[in-house]
Amino acid sequence: MADTRKLSSMDASFLYLETPEMPMHVGSMAIFRLPEKYKGDFFEDFKAMIASRLHIAPILKARLEKAPLDIDHPSWVEDDQFDIDRHIFRGSLPAPHDRATLERIVGWMHAKLLNRARPLWEFYVFEGMKDNEIGLYSKMHHACIDGGAGAALTSMIYDVTPVPRKVHKPVAQAKGAREPRDIAANLIDSYQQLWRQPLDGATTSKSIELPRSGKSDLASILFDNAMLQIESAVKFAGSIPTMLKSVSDVVGKISDPKSRDSIASMVSPPTILNKAISSERSFAGTSISLSRAKALARQSGGKLNDVVLALSSGVVRRYLLERGALPAKSMTAAVPISLREEGNTEANNQVFGMICAIATNVEDPKGRLEAIIAQSVKSKEMSHPLRALMPQVSNISMLGAPILVQILALLYSRSNLSDVLPPSANITVSNVPGPRQTLYAAGAELLHIFPVSISAHGLALNITVQSYRDQLDFGFIAGANIIPNVQVLCDMLPREFEALEAAFAPPKSMTSAAE
Repeated sequence: MADTRKLSSMDASFLYLETPEMPMHVGSMAIFRLPEKYKGDFFEDFKAMIASRLHIAPILKARLEKAPLDIDHPSWVEDDQFDIDRHIFRGSLPAPHDRATLERIVGWMHAKLLNRARPLWEFYVFEGMKDNEIGLYSKMHHACIDGGAGAALTSMIYDVTPVPRKVHKPVAQAKGAREPRDIAANLIDSYQQLWRQPLDGATTSKSIELPRSGKSDLASILFDNAMLQIESAVKFAGSIPTMLKSVSDVVGKISDPKSRDSIASMVSPPTILNKAISSERSFAGTSISLSRAKALARQSGGKLNDVVLALSSGVVRRYLLERGALPAKSMTAAVPISLREEGNTEANNQVFGMICAIATNVEDPKGRLEAIIAQSVKSKEMSHPLRALMPQVSNISMLGAPILVQILALLYSRSNLSDVLPPSANITVSNVPGPRQTLYAAGAELLHIFPVSISAHGLALNITVQSYRDQLDFGFIAGANIIPNVQVLCDMLPREFEALEAAFAPPKSMTSAAE
């Protein structure tokens, strides 16, 4: 990454929203098993393997460079003092050296901010676990990456055989510095191109690229921002027909009497989970069968995401019932949706989201899943027109915005406004597709990869799911002041899964007849 690359508004927002109580990094707790009679040093082997493959993911060697006076988004620049020993560490796991101990340490470590003076990622290797297992806790700032691109990074860390593949570095090509006269010439060419082309969104939005200085002094930043504003204006003009259609669709759905119930279902009731969080985290993970979950989805007429929502709904319902804190109205879930096209592995954020009612007011497990399937369809229909607008608003840039947004984020955090404002959603539930084949890292077999995501003010509980082989690995994380021991919810999930399967199981008489 020899060139600088300015963060998009969406990527930069994760930096601006970060406070000591609300770190904005995502991660995972992976569990490996070493081969029998392993004699090597896994930590050193793993570190050497990552060091040899850093060119696959250049973002791992990029640090932030602020704009002068913080008037514009920061840029990614190559860290000329990069040292892998500042990013991969040997962790110490106390007795009894089991997964429960590792989960408690991961919860504690996930609450700690990353050092912005360095590339924004860290790996911790925990050796000496029971059954020849190795724990790997990783975290990376959300400004670098989202779940879709995170899955793409598996090509750097993992192999499909126990023997690590050889990855050759590409031949570096030197790039000369851009001279002012080159920038001026490119600017003239772009200006002529602009007026030769009609304002058609299908061509203009892709072809108009004005030159940048690529420098970090104040004058260059002002120049580059002016180029961005011109580009944005042209692309915006070309996208007006699409945007108008999206707005028209949204207005049509809102004004349709049939949609009013759907909108009402997205209003979230206040709960004990929707409060300001502290700077401590509680984390736990558990797994269920992927094939059984898919079979349940088929039997219910829904999708795997619906089953994940129903399981999340069930454990939250049980938890709040035990505490006499279950609201009469159905709770809701914020569900991230990837906008990433297939094959796109760029290290940036391409996400959208919807609010879905999760039927916590329905006691019967079968009726609850069926209600979630119906609500999920309605939520997708309501949110679909907005998806077309996201590419147009995801990179809006305004000079001075970084300072303003950071002040507002800090004010929101310190004022505990989330304790009094109506919640936008009650919990966060995310499902990240993963590989079906067995993976290895430095010769060790990957057994599980539990996601470790973000807890936020007003959204204390985050349930993120990663599929791997024939299993769904659930990662539960919460603000420890709201849910001191999230393992309680984690332990409820297998029972909730069995209850759902039993609810959709065919009657015994039919089973006997088929036999």
